[in-house]
Amino acid sequence: MDAFLQFVMERVAPGLNLGLLVSLKLIIPASCLGVIFGVITGTVRVYGPRPVRWLADSYVTLFRGTPLVVQLYFWYFALPYFNIGSFRIVLDPVEASIIGFFMCSAAYQSEYVRMGLMSIKAGQIKAAQALGMTPFQTIVNVVLPQAVRRALPGCGNEIIYLIKYSSLASIITVNELTGAGREIAKATWRNIEVFSVVGLYYLLIVTVATWILKKIEEKTAIPGFNKSRE
Repeated sequence: MDAFLQFVMERVAPGLNLGLLVSLKLIIPASCLGVIFGVITGTVRVYGPRPVRWLADSYVTLFRGTPLVVQLYFWYFALPYFNIGSFRIVLDPVEASIIGFFMCSAAYQSEYVRMGLMSIKAGQIKAAQALGMTPFQTIVNVVLPQAVRRALPGCGNEIIYLIKYSSLASIITVNELTGAGREIAKATWRNIEVFSVVGLYYLLIVTVATWILKKIEEKTAIPGFNKSRE
């Protein structure tokens, strides 16, 4: 046991700590952008004009219906081949990973938001309009705040998934947590020990993220409505 702990502290932890920082560099912006873009897309799918709804639905169908690995390959390997005149987009591995993660996550987030929006009773919308609110004011001030509250558990669950599938960034050469673990395992030939520790790192990230998401749900809960399980 002492030898294992020494191995972890001296050979595994330093490399994984660096990989952890890279993983957080992917997860945090991708999660935030995914939620923001998911809320916008979900709202457009319910209240947008028909052509915009069609575009939003097509985007969601595409990104929910194709493997994330394929999407990452597209952003990193294929995108540079799509020239617009003399303009060529080349993303580095971290940029491609963040875009791939948040675009995929937002497609799922939008579905939770869409269901939240559709759960709001029509009477509330009519009451807001009777008070003189415009359709935009009704959506922003009455419908969307309630819908986002109802969508939070699903959106939080999607963020947890994002944390775990951030490991796929290693396939486009990002040396994040899984990539760092792979390099250490190749150097030491101790795959089981190394990836057991990698799993503990992911468990720690998910545990912290779950706690943060729970606090956000508590802060945004309507007083008196979430006290049912006592």
